[in-house]
Amino acid sequence: MTHEENYFRTIEFRYPEWIICNVSLMPATWNEYREDLEDLVIRHPLIFGEQRKDPNRRYGDFGGTYKEGTHTDNWGCVWKNISGGLDALVVEHPISDWSKFETFVPPTSGGLPHGFMYMRLYYLRGFENLMIDFAEDPPELHKLIDMVLTYNLAEVKKVLANKPRIVSFGDDLGNQTSLPMSPEHFRKYLKPCYKRIFGACREAGAHVYLHSDGHILEIIGDLIECGVTVINPQIRANTLDGIVKECKGKVAVNLDLDRQLFPFCTPEEIDEHVREAVVKLGSKEGGLMLNAECEPDVPMENIEAICQAFERYRLYYNSAMLY
Repeated sequence: MTHEENYFRTIEFRYPEWIICNVSLMPATWNEYREDLEDLVIRHPLIFGEQRKDPNRRYGDFGGTYKEGTHTDNWGCVWKNISGGLDALVVEHPISDWSKFETFVPPTSGGLPHGFMYMRLYYLRGFENLMIDFAEDPPELHKLIDMVLTYNLAEVKKVLANKPRIVSFGDDLGNQTSLPMSPEHFRKYLKPCYKRIFGACREAGAHVYLHSDGHILEIIGDLIECGVTVINPQIRANTLDGIVKECKGKVAVNLDLDRQLFPFCTPEEIDEHVREAVVKLGSKEGGLMLNAECEPDVPMENIEAICQAFERYRLYYNSAMLY
């Protein structure tokens, strides 16, 4: 079975052969460990695929928002990065004052980057301003939402012209321990947008993958209603039991394991962490994938332990060892 076939069997609950496991290595992590990390990647072809030494790899040559300094995106939002190899933050918001809205001209193209809907609203307005907007409901807010939605629908239409089997989106809807807004405000202002965007994909026969950092338990059901078929939630912000309750058997999960645990735990604790996730959230029908993002503060032995645990439990679907 090819990786692609196993992937779609997983997200369609059609009895995949193995659990798809991914280890994400930030550019700063590559810069921290360099050749040692390259050797680790080569040692684990089941996780990274077959790899070879790359004598031309430039570890500290960061691009885009991973580069220190500032840059302005196609919406006029200014990003600042203070630590190369990790991501940047928006520090200047072009519609921080509603007086700037009337003359603001949105871009005509540029794709669907991470932060395409909700985050784009606070990139444009500023986070505190947007939270006040949700509370006060000014007429300009509805016009701003319509503007961003119109842009996104046009970009989705371009993507769907290529007849993809799945379309991926990223929007961090949660804070660490709660939603930044009430579920009611989410359903009033944002859910209709996602329903139109994701609905267009579903009508075209494409799956919808949504990455969302932070606590989102109260709205996972809403996101499923909007058309999400694969969700990528964080385990610490939502708890494993919470994710099991809201997702298992209802939507495929690419589980973001506890990246805040990885720098401080032992390899044995990593093994137990992965095993528990597989036991509680996995099933022979499918629906589970695992992802571990490793920042530069994760020790090499723990990155190795993550890979080993993935290799150990990836065949859970075809094993009786965990039942």
